[in-house]
Amino acid sequence: MTRHFRLEFQFPVPGAVRVAGGWQLSWTGTAVMGIVNVTPDSFSDGGRHLGLDAALASARAMRDAGVLMIDVGGESTRPGAEVVPVAQELDRILPLIRVLSAESVVISVDTMKPEVAAEALRAGAHLINDVTGLHDPEMVLVCARAGAPACVMHMQGEPRTMQLRPQYGDVVAEVHAFLTERAAEVLAAGVPSVLIDPGIGFGKTLTHNLALLRALPQFTAGPLPVLVGASRKRLIDFIAEVPTAAERDPGTLALHLHAARSGAALVRAHAAAAHVQALRVQAALDDQP
Repeated sequence: MTRHFRLEFQFPVPGAVRVAGGWQLSWTGTAVMGIVNVTPDSFSDGGRHLGLDAALASARAMRDAGVLMIDVGGESTRPGAEVVPVAQELDRILPLIRVLSAESVVISVDTMKPEVAAEALRAGAHLINDVTGLHDPEMVLVCARAGAPACVMHMQGEPRTMQLRPQYGDVVAEVHAFLTERAAEVLAAGVPSVLIDPGIGFGKTLTHNLALLRALPQFTAGPLPVLVGASRKRLIDFIAEVPTAAERDPGTLALHLHAARSGAALVRAHAAAAHVQALRVQAALDDQP
């Protein structure tokens, strides 16, 4: 069955239509969120997009390939990553956001800092992707005041320590409960729309990650669109012995096609064009005459 998804905004967004109370961005089937990390130390593509020209070239190629949105990040969230000062993170992402906004690209910003989120939205970004699940109350206020949707992700611990000893009684039940409860709180606080993300690789072992991926239909059965981000994650190395992150795109595609078959609304990917192509083929196979 083909699924239809939507996000609500309280300001104009490329591709969105005017509805009562704001603008609605709608799509059918699993779409792609392309990753552009403007960082020197991200686990897979650190340094590749530090210059504006390189970042723009990658973002434009993703847009032309048919991604729904570009996720811009200025601080690595890999295990062991150090905190980046607000000013430095803004210096990395704002030039790219301003150009992409002028070119009518839907922009997500991957940040944990309310100050960065606020400036990014003022510069033309449209959605905030916060790996902490909007833990900081100020982040909720920033999104609510701007009328911007947010992605609520689950993470046990923090990036620097999350992979030391992650433990759960029942990982599926605990992550599902957190996302359901946190999304309800964020929506009640005035954020117009929410995506949920089980946080593959964020404070989880291989066993935890596989359990969550197998249980995706439980997450997608609810009313909230689900984002899955397994791109080039270490679990692919554990499964298929691929130590170099940039060589894990085949494994990523396998995981993300599974997510699509399980009803995910979005997959977040480095190899965005390959994902658009694979998902179109998958959609054609799933289409019943």
